[in-house]
Amino acid sequence: MQRPDDIFLFIKALDLGSISAAARSLDISVAVASQRLKRLERELGVRLLHRTTRQLHATPEGALLAEQGRTLIDDLDALTSGLRSASLGVTGTLRVTMSATFGRLYVSPLLPLFLERHPEVKLSVHLTDQLVDLVSAGLDLAIRIGRLSDSSLVARRIASNQRALCASPDYLRKHGTPRKPDDLIHHDCLVQVGSNGRHDVWEMSDRDGETYRVRVDGRIESNFGDQLRDAALAGIGIAQHSIWHIHDDLRSGRLQVVLPDYALPDSGIHAVTPQRRLVPHRVHAFVDFLSEQLAENAVWKAD
Repeated sequence: MQRPDDIFLFIKALDLGSISAAARSLDISVAVASQRLKRLERELGVRLLHRTTRQLHATPEGALLAEQGRTLIDDLDALTSGLRSASLGVTGTLRVTMSATFGRLYVSPLLPLFLERHPEVKLSVHLTDQLVDLVSAGLDLAIRIGRLSDSSLVARRIASNQRALCASPDYLRKHGTPRKPDDLIHHDCLVQVGSNGRHDVWEMSDRDGETYRVRVDGRIESNFGDQLRDAALAGIGIAQHSIWHIHDDLRSGRLQVVLPDYALPDSGIHAVTPQRRLVPHRVHAFVDFLSEQLAENAVWKAD
């Protein structure tokens, strides 16, 4: 049977880039570390590492072991941490990733309260609009907005993500106000692009439940929602935005809802975790906290 400590050593060597660095971090000799890695390869019957004088690379089999081994190590850490703590306290470092804009606007202000409630937790927050692989990045949790496609992850809906079409009053004065979905074809529309392609087909439904799908186009497209919001504020076109992103602009009149009688699908705000049998208590605590704060007290719901 493969020893979890040997798998941990293997992952540490990959992360640090050398066997010697991994040995130092674990306070063992380089010779012992090398012997343990050779033993692991022998027991598995495959080569795990390509070694050169300067670099260390995983073989395809090694990459697979690293991916699945991280989950094993995390499960063992969660188990032993729980056994050590009679009270099952919320402790350790929570590693979480989320949308840059949403995280800055709505999650960052909540973090002091979470840390006050759980003084033994540390936070490592990664803000990005790129889709990050949780397992390979060693992350506990992601806050994702929109439709989810990765079935290997476990998702919990923590808030709604209501959306609307919007434009500046200046744009609507110059170009007219759309009255029905097909009118969008004749307007400059601001298109979001992402890892899963160009979101240029806008879907909406009327009050009778009839669905409309319109392919739109315009002079600006971007992978960053703030840039599309700026373009809409500047009168360049019609944008599709989450209400949490533009509720201040709608309240002030800087933006107006376009086609208010047609509803866009609510795609949800989700807490996403890797599939694990043992989820650390800090993850459960943070997801419960965000669900409480965002589902019940979200500031954009006052609009």
